[in-house]
Amino acid sequence: MPGDKKTRLILLARRMLKSLSSYDAHTDVSAADPKLRGRTYAIPFDEVWKAAVTVSRKRMRGWSVLYRDDRSGVIVAEALTLLLRSKDDIRISIQLDENGQTRVDLSAASQQRKRDWGRNLRRVSKFLLCLDNDLAVSPEHILDQNWTNR
Repeated sequence: MPGDKKTRLILLARRMLKSLSSYDAHTDVSAADPKLRGRTYAIPFDEVWKAAVTVSRKRMRGWSVLYRDDRSGVIVAEALTLLLRSKDDIRISIQLDENGQTRVDLSAASQQRKRDWGRNLRRVSKFLLCLDNDLAVSPEHILDQNWTNR
């Protein structure tokens, strides 16, 4: 057990270092970090799309939606950080997966390509949490393994 705890601490330290030293964050169904797994919902596309547009336009402070297209399932936004006045690019993709379920993925990256100190990871996490709340989801609506609403 002591070795197992040490391994977990090392993995946690590596994740923290990566998030603090990168300039972007994106979701992937197989991401090691649960906050970066995106979402697969057992909820119709239209309902998820409307909630994602609402969250990106009204619930995410500092975001400006630049483009949205429900046919391609893409929302493009720009986020302004008040303190440093830096801008980040946000891209949200909402698609039907191979099983006809609604898949949400997003990426956030600093326009300046400078270290973001984990800001974009927090943006991705907050968007997904707000989307979950807007959709009033429960575990049976989210089809990703190891999902937690934290």
